[in-house]
Amino acid sequence: MELADRVIVITGGSGGIGKAMAQAFLSEGASQIVLADLNEDAVNQAATALGADALVCDVTKEEEVQSLVDSVLDRHKRIDLFCSNAGALATSIGVLTDAHNESWQDQWNLNVMAHLYAARAVLPSMLARKEGYLLNTASAAGLLAAMESGPYTVTKAAAIKLAEFLAITHADDGIKVSVLCPQGVNTAMAPKTLGSGQTDGILEPHELAETVVAAIKD
Repeated sequence: MELADRVIVITGGSGGIGKAMAQAFLSEGASQIVLADLNEDAVNQAATALGADALVCDVTKEEEVQSLVDSVLDRHKRIDLFCSNAGALATSIGVLTDAHNESWQDQWNLNVMAHLYAARAVLPSMLARKEGYLLNTASAAGLLAAMESGPYTVTKAAAIKLAEFLAITHADDGIKVSVLCPQGVNTAMAPKTLGSGQTDGILEPHELAETVVAAIKD
């Protein structure tokens, strides 16, 4: 998909990967970027800097994701690309016996259900137009297994499978789906060390955003 003249929504858009993608999409000629984030001050600052719209949204609450989509559709009439990008590290990490149930549930809600809520909210309008793109941010931890964080790696694997399911289900409906699986990226969530096979190196967010643009075009 070409990005010129597109209306794009990015959750987790106040910084890191989300903000870098917004900058890259604007460079490609996107007509409107809508940044959504839980942190109102941060998302407003990012949107002001980029000339984008800002909305506050807790992606773990389906009603807020639906409200986000409804607000964008009311104002811009369509959503061409929805980047379900919000994420956070688990509050407790470790092997199965170390991670508390609350941490497992929090990571499930953020890393899996948030993508499902986004798809449920945005797909009807995309299917009606027979065109649309879903970009879900997961992690290389879902492919390779981050042994020091059970809740994170297991739910990221589920996020990858959800993206695959969406891609296959809607392959003939004009809907494209990508799942982003980076290793280390220089954000607040970057690994503090490079040991234990965590990553082959730390990418800058803008480098990852360039890869995203190339993949979407391809």
